[in-house]
Amino acid sequence: MNPDLKKILWQEMRALGDRLREVLEPDPRHPQGRNPYAHVAGCVKDRFGCSYGDLPDGKVGELRKYLQALEIEEKSRGESQDHRQT
Repeated sequence: MNPDLKKILWQEMRALGDRLREVLEPDPRHPQGRNPYAHVAGCVKDRFGCSYGDLPDGKVGELRKYLQALEIEEKSRGESQDHRQT
């Protein structure tokens, strides 16, 4: 991936991490809280089989669609968690 595009995508992934900070479910392996940026990067790696920076430029649109879907999925999962606690 070209360096400029890589930088833009990392900014987009960080912004998603910021939006997911309060949404991610607690995990006993992370007693001080989960790292939303690592979570997003890990999900991308699981989905595409490589780091976002190793994706070809032609996969950028697919990555962006995946990030949108990931946000929706995590937020709905977080809402389910909120309902179980009340």
